[in-house]
Amino acid sequence: MGSAEGRTTGLVGSPVAEQDKKWIVLGRVSGLFGVRGWVKVYSDTSPRENILSYPVWYLKRSGRWVKYGVREGRAQGRGIVASLERCSDRDQAAELVGADIGVPRDLLPAAPPGEYYWIDLEGLQVVTRDGVELGRVERLFQTGANDVMVVLGERERLIPFTDGVIGEVDLQQGRLIVGWDPEF
Repeated sequence: MGSAEGRTTGLVGSPVAEQDKKWIVLGRVSGLFGVRGWVKVYSDTSPRENILSYPVWYLKRSGRWVKYGVREGRAQGRGIVASLERCSDRDQAAELVGADIGVPRDLLPAAPPGEYYWIDLEGLQVVTRDGVELGRVERLFQTGANDVMVVLGERERLIPFTDGVIGEVDLQQGRLIVGWDPEF
């Protein structure tokens, strides 16, 4: 599923009315490709081609998510290129460069048991096995070895999201139990 997910064990159209939804950013429009309105895409999904499995993208333009149908797309070199509905020339495509590409959270498939999307972990209260509150998950990021949670409390902590550290993840209660020394 990619970096939009996170088990961490790992159409020019009208603005979308539901701006309050949780959005998963899958990548961004990074440049132009050719003269027929195709765009280059930087994909945060893993593998990067997974972004093409979504037939509709929402691009964040002027602070609003706008719906675009994906006509066609493919891997091109080390990146992705795509043709979007109603984007038929280079000038129209140029207006999209820099826009985030996202989908509403509810369009993502359910995570397999024991796996989590990062967006679902963000905001959870982090508590040690001994009941010491460390703060809330601010964000996650990948390293070469594992994923890491940035936990903000009385100070910032970087806690690896690994089997040996993560105890219980309770999304309904908004809590994540960790085996972590509060002094770290």
